[in-house]
Amino acid sequence: MAHILIVEDEYDIAEQVMLFFKAAQFEVTHIADGADVVGWVAEHQPDAILMDIMLPNQDGVECMKQIRQFSMVPIVMMTAKVSEADRLRGLEFGADDYVCKPFSAAELVMRIRAILRRCAPLEAKEEKIKVDEEQLLIKLKGQTLPLTKVEFDIFALLYKAPSRVFSRQQILDFIQPDNFDISDRVIDSHIKNIRKKIKQIGVSAKLVGSVYGAGYRFDEQQIDAAT
Repeated sequence: MAHILIVEDEYDIAEQVMLFFKAAQFEVTHIADGADVVGWVAEHQPDAILMDIMLPNQDGVECMKQIRQFSMVPIVMMTAKVSEADRLRGLEFGADDYVCKPFSAAELVMRIRAILRRCAPLEAKEEKIKVDEEQLLIKLKGQTLPLTKVEFDIFALLYKAPSRVFSRQQILDFIQPDNFDISDRVIDSHIKNIRKKIKQIGVSAKLVGSVYGAGYRFDEQQIDAAT
């Protein structure tokens, strides 16, 4: 039974959403105060989070930024309305999806289920892609992907969180924390090399996908796609 955290300070909305998730056989916890979210997530490690942006004491985006420092748990943000700029900002800080109020609670359950399926370590996926962090070795459909150490680190980062979009700066901070004099555009060059090598072994280069204006993500649906 998947455990869902619902962070919403409007109790009528929270109650409606909770009823639908419970009916769908989810374990549900509700938190109304943004100040209580990060500590609870660190202790209880839910399978997914559904979180309003406007919260008392600490807003949802700040909660998400702090959670992303220690967890890749799927996070769906709820908002009354969202501009493209706000949505891209949320994706940059680690949101997996957005829903705008008013929304269908039944559709929300389906979205969460879809995200959990994408994040699950399915055996079929593991048979097609193997990531060996000890040997810095990646195999795609039985073929070794000849990556450099930096390219391996980028690929592994994206692979571990297939539903998350990483900005150039986030990737740069991961592969080289002391990057004061390095432009985040160097990531584009590394991604280009990774895609070229993926294509050379007969796998679609779109396996490492682009999200316009936001960054890059791993698209596991491209594993069996033609080059």
